[in-house]
Amino acid sequence: MTEPGHEILIKDAVVFLFAAGVVVPVFRYLKLPAVVGFMLSGIALGPYALGQLAHQYHFLEYFSISEPEAAAPFAELGVLFLLFLLGLEFSFEKLWGLRRAVFGAGGLQAGVSALAIGLIAWQVGLPAEAAIICGLALALSSTAIVMQLLIEQKQAAQPVGRAALAVLLFQDILVAPILIFVGFVNIEAGTNLTAVLLEALVNGVIAIVAIMIIGRFGLRRMFSLAAAAGGRDFLMALTLLTVVGAAAITATAGLSLALGAFLAGLLLGETEFKHQTEVDLEPFKGILLGLFFMTVGMGLDLPSILSQPWVILAGLGALLLLKLFIGFGALRLFAGKTPMSIEAAFLLAPAGEFAFVVIAAATAVGALAPEPGGMMAAIAGLSMLLIPILGKVGTFIADRLRAQEPAHTLEEDFSDLEGHVIIAGFGRVGHAVARILAAEEADVVALERSAVNVSRARNAGWRAYLGDAARQEILHSAGADGARLFVVTVDDVSAAEGMVRAFHKLRPEVPIIARARDHEHAQRLIDAGAKEVIPDAVESGLQMAGRTLHEFGYNDETIRDRLAAERDEEYHRIGT
Repeated sequence: MTEPGHEILIKDAVVFLFAAGVVVPVFRYLKLPAVVGFMLSGIALGPYALGQLAHQYHFLEYFSISEPEAAAPFAELGVLFLLFLLGLEFSFEKLWGLRRAVFGAGGLQAGVSALAIGLIAWQVGLPAEAAIICGLALALSSTAIVMQLLIEQKQAAQPVGRAALAVLLFQDILVAPILIFVGFVNIEAGTNLTAVLLEALVNGVIAIVAIMIIGRFGLRRMFSLAAAAGGRDFLMALTLLTVVGAAAITATAGLSLALGAFLAGLLLGETEFKHQTEVDLEPFKGILLGLFFMTVGMGLDLPSILSQPWVILAGLGALLLLKLFIGFGALRLFAGKTPMSIEAAFLLAPAGEFAFVVIAAATAVGALAPEPGGMMAAIAGLSMLLIPILGKVGTFIADRLRAQEPAHTLEEDFSDLEGHVIIAGFGRVGHAVARILAAEEADVVALERSAVNVSRARNAGWRAYLGDAARQEILHSAGADGARLFVVTVDDVSAAEGMVRAFHKLRPEVPIIARARDHEHAQRLIDAGAKEVIPDAVESGLQMAGRTLHEFGYNDETIRDRLAAERDEEYHRIGT
């Protein structure tokens, strides 16, 4: 017979899966980010909403989470997987290149934010120790939510993503010293503070060195052995061991779990098992990270918020404004230009998940009273809920500032050129289009936002230039007035839409051919002015279907006819 505790656990699992499989997709259908969907689900199904009403209406127990604390360990795994997969995308060279932003922008943002918030908390009546803890806790930002949003928007590797990651990495490093400080607040008299700090520092260095040694000299051998022994089951087990093991090593040394997972990802990213690991872990990351966001929502104490709404809203507004200005200043000094700094500062202004850890630790040792601790948690939770909205506001302002920057022109002027093709985006797809057009002796002018891609294209003899094709002055320099065709090959949703809209405004009669990620993106490009749209998902599916039919023995003519009919049907759905 099932024990009562197991019944509650199973019931909570069913409620969570209902939220993940039904409620969150509804939010996504309404154009809300998955992060917001999970957090709102956590609020609604948590102990302060339906869970509170379940005491009066018992049937609501079957629609609410009864034991949120039981989900915490699994939710933590979601954050670990996120940081691990993020580490896979980076390299030690890229990380070393971020050192100025990590220690400059990260250090300045965290230090000044903690000092300013602490002073305000002291001024409103908190004891000095509690005020310092308040400043340290709320100065941190949300690694999980910010990086998940940037990954969803394909901006994690862009300048704004790198700048945000640099600051977040420094904050992750700060978690251990902050928790050590919280423990020192009630430390016994006579304890040698210098010895304790030195021991913590030594333990941290030993932990990082241990992870590096294991990764450099043992990781590839272990994965090769697992692959030779039988494939994906063993590789999955070893991957989980790598993530959790590295996190456990850093946690034992007093550092954050997330830092260990990130280092493990960096090391595994140097091996040939990188891509297989990404594919294997992606589903686990999504569902467990969703559970983490739900636990954040469940942690919002609605009765406390409703009992003192103006106090909490004032604290929320002060926190966001303060961290926004400080973050912008730090990023502008050490990380990059004004538009990017504003965009990243909006993402980093809210508090983060480590605020709850610091508040809980301080409350447990008596350094922070329960009432101010509850208010701090409410402010932190509400601010995290606003991250997707603030991210959109930051992007909107940054785009407007970029549009107002002084006009730039290409190093060569093609404004008098006639009958040529302008290609926006000169990566692999842009190269392929250009090669075919060049074979038919068509003139091509390529615009690319990556200096590296431009350099490679110029070395290969292409007429490629650094410039944003969403800027009308750049399009004029590229010869938009005489262009015969405009081709957009970038896969960034908002960037492609901006390029199509800008060219269509200049030359509405000229055909625009654009690359889209899916049907939804294709429709947006058509609305912006594109004449022909090529969805990657459709073309990939058709190519795979064609190869499959070939393997079944169909002749080439039959395959072409079948794919042509399917292509016409798919493109008819999106109106091209």
